[in-house]
Amino acid sequence: MGKAIAYMLNHWEPLSLFLRVAGVPLDNNVCEQVLKRAILHRKNSLFFKTEHGAYIGDLFMSLIHTCTLHRVNPFHYLTTLQKHSLELFKDPKRWLPWKYQQTAANLA
Repeated sequence: MGKAIAYMLNHWEPLSLFLRVAGVPLDNNVCEQVLKRAILHRKNSLFFKTEHGAYIGDLFMSLIHTCTLHRVNPFHYLTTLQKHSLELFKDPKRWLPWKYQQTAANLA
């Protein structure tokens, strides 16, 4: 018990650093979820038949994860991109996950 208390006293500054910033999460679940998703995708990538297929799989995983981070429904996003593919190729920046709803609404 004495070793644990001595460790805490010697490392109090870095151990209490998170208390100085309001809203800092007490865990790192978000980071662990991202790493888990990347590891799962890497494992599943072993079964792509071609390099181009792996590239497309990586592209879709990147889009799906970006949608998740921005609280956007990935299925709705990808469906909207398909519906507006001509406009998408003209100006891709307007169709990023955090902008696509406004862009699609302006076209309607």
